Amino acid sequence: MADSNLNVVIVGGGIGGLFAAKALIAQGIKVSVYEQAPALGEVGAGVYLTPNSVRHLVRVGLGPAVEKYGARVGTASRYFRADGTPIAPVQVTDSSGWNATFGMHRADIVEFLAASLTAGVVNSGHRATGFAQSGDTARVTFANGATAEGDVVIGCDGIHSELRPFVFPPSDRVYSGSIAYRGTVPHAQIPDWPNDAWQMWLGKGKHFLTFPLRAGTLINFVGFVPADEALKESWSQPGDPDELRREFEGWAAPVGKILAQVQTTFRWGLYDRDPLPVWTKGRLTLLGDAAHAMLPHLGQGANQSIEDGMALATILARSDRKHAPAALQAYENLRRERVAQVQSGARANGLRYDSLYADLAKRDAEIQAHANFRKKLYDFDVVPQAEAAALALAS
Repeated sequence: MADSNLNVVIVGGGIGGLFAAKALIAQGIKVSVYEQAPALGEVGAGVYLTPNSVRHLVRVGLGPAVEKYGARVGTASRYFRADGTPIAPVQVTDSSGWNATFGMHRADIVEFLAASLTAGVVNSGHRATGFAQSGDTARVTFANGATAEGDVVIGCDGIHSELRPFVFPPSDRVYSGSIAYRGTVPHAQIPDWPNDAWQMWLGKGKHFLTFPLRAGTLINFVGFVPADEALKESWSQPGDPDELRREFEGWAAPVGKILAQVQTTFRWGLYDRDPLPVWTKGRLTLLGDAAHAMLPHLGQGANQSIEDGMALATILARSDRKHAPAALQAYENLRRERVAQVQSGARANGLRYDSLYADLAKRDAEIQAHANFRKKLYDFDVVPQAEAAALALAS
């Protein structure tokens, strides 16, 4: 049972930070979230939720919110070559056949996670600038002059994390060589477009993805293209729709059909980081992109953050103030290898999607076989492992 006096400070009010807060509070732990933006909510487009994280959203009572705000992705989902030749179906269930695969608007997830928290838990307008710890106290300082103290501090502040350097020396981001054009198109503008399918077209050095959002009323699109110029990761750097259309000129008719409707798009430079050997120092640990920024080519960034939050809450629920640093280390030990595998898998899948193969038949066969990897990824439930880790800690 959790120590009722255990007090957790979360820095970062994105998906990872808000879910961690929800999972910790469900275990009876006191939580405060500090977000640098003046208000919650992000500019952004689609996020892909998969069974390995949806099971945890269901556990904390948010299954109805996922059903309400999401768009379930069904068995019509396909991979295609750039000319429209079908390659393979997309794996949308776990091994048991459970379809908990949803297209979600990022702003919707942030909204329903925040709405599920008690008033006063989230404090906006707080940009972390410093960290210190001594004895049984950890302290975060903010640019506005405020401070927050807790028994545990969780850095959920993304790839540009202010708290990461207090755990491990700064390292360079790794630029993938690609940028993503992102945006949405109202389904009403293309009423015959499937509103329950994840579809991807693959060409040399480029690929184009669509999936539904908001109960199928929006179509999310992402065009991945090579670029020498490394761009700052941003959801809000404007892109040129005509430039995007030129990038995919001559591709299969559905790609041109949706691009003809694009009026606004944003460009996002694709970066990740090499796996960190250390996530935790004393009473400070990292979660989500702060710990393991990854490329989007497995659709697992948000999903792995949610897994992190569930693991951490499960372990801390069986700890107390004195043993909190050991609990954080147990969390890191549990999660570090899995997310490193997902990070490297996302890099490999990006090369596969961009058709950097002399023999496309080999690439197509790998995509067909990839369903088995997806099943294992989606079958994973972090809770039994976290419970075992917590028991080992107590023994």
